[in-house]
Amino acid sequence: MATVQKRGKSYRIRVSDGYTAAGKQVTRSMTWTPAPGMTERQVQKELQRQVVQFEASAAAVSASIKFEVFAKQWFEEYAATNLRPRSLERYQDYEQRTYKAIGHLSLDKIGVRTIQKFINSLSQPGSNQRSGAGLSVKTQRGYLSFISSIFSYAAQIGVIRDNPAQYVKLPKRTASEKKIYTVEQVQTILEHLPEAPLWFQVFLLLAIYGGPRKEEILGFEWSDFDAESGLVSICRASLYSKQLGTYTDTTKTAGSTRIIKYPAFIFDYVRRLKVEQNAQRLRLGDRWHDTERLFTTWDGRPMSTNTPYRALQRFCEQHDLPNLGLHSFRHLNASLLIAGGVDVRTVSAALGHTQTSTTLNIYAHAFAEAQAKASQVVADALPFSPPQQKAKA
Repeated sequence: MATVQKRGKSYRIRVSDGYTAAGKQVTRSMTWTPAPGMTERQVQKELQRQVVQFEASAAAVSASIKFEVFAKQWFEEYAATNLRPRSLERYQDYEQRTYKAIGHLSLDKIGVRTIQKFINSLSQPGSNQRSGAGLSVKTQRGYLSFISSIFSYAAQIGVIRDNPAQYVKLPKRTASEKKIYTVEQVQTILEHLPEAPLWFQVFLLLAIYGGPRKEEILGFEWSDFDAESGLVSICRASLYSKQLGTYTDTTKTAGSTRIIKYPAFIFDYVRRLKVEQNAQRLRLGDRWHDTERLFTTWDGRPMSTNTPYRALQRFCEQHDLPNLGLHSFRHLNASLLIAGGVDVRTVSAALGHTQTSTTLNIYAHAFAEAQAKASQVVADALPFSPPQQKAKA
């Protein structure tokens, strides 16, 4: 946006003049002097016209910056301070392929069709070097989000007028059946659970009976557990990034910060784990790192985010069980709640979803089955046999 300053009989108009090759923003200015005899109204009307013309010419210059140059400036000015570490790293992983496709083009030369063509190319065979197939819809969505974020920032600071990425279409996600352990399989898991290390027993029980995300369970601290009320606070997550290693962050969304209730026996297991950890702390003395976490390494540091998955893999191999991943216990918990007739708002709150629409989209099939069962309950309670219609003579 232009700034106007009156200087004697003249006006100085200053606007952004784009960026240098290093990504530094520069400005340019002009001076306009009203013709003698112009009325105040005429002066203001002409001044406004001069401002619009000057802004338009400056915008054309600003938009000529190359996408790669501007994107790197975006990382420095916006992404580094506004994105979470894992989101930042994911976008950095998208840089090379994106720059190769559109990095050499100036912002004003990149339209919807250019971006659409690039996104479409990601689904072509060979795009995924590991499998030789195309990239998944989720990954395509990530690339589009990366490009859109950059154009959105460019529009916000006035480099361009509109974000072309917002009009790009992605292929629809095909609904895939959730991998969920059956009740019989979970009963088998619970039967063999005493054979596993105590920390893994506690981890799985928290996952099965409460449905938190893996990173939320790893973020649990002793003070989060209130045995008297049976309530547990979920207020942090333990995550990993290549730059930071294992680190603590807020929960995934604002709605993910929540309180859930656990059966009383869960707290007995938690107390046993606390006793075991206290004994280890006494053995190590000064070598122990006191983090207050339930799940730690041998010396008290926060447990690696990969450790629970590897433990589940070993456990399943030992007991001839399918390894459906830790997230399957979250799906199981949600499915059992829905099958039990719990309303969508309560299920959504328990899972930490910000919007109930998220819960409905993920578990649409489970809700449909629950609705069908509910309809049958009414039919069973009120049996009705329609009277036979008499045949017409």
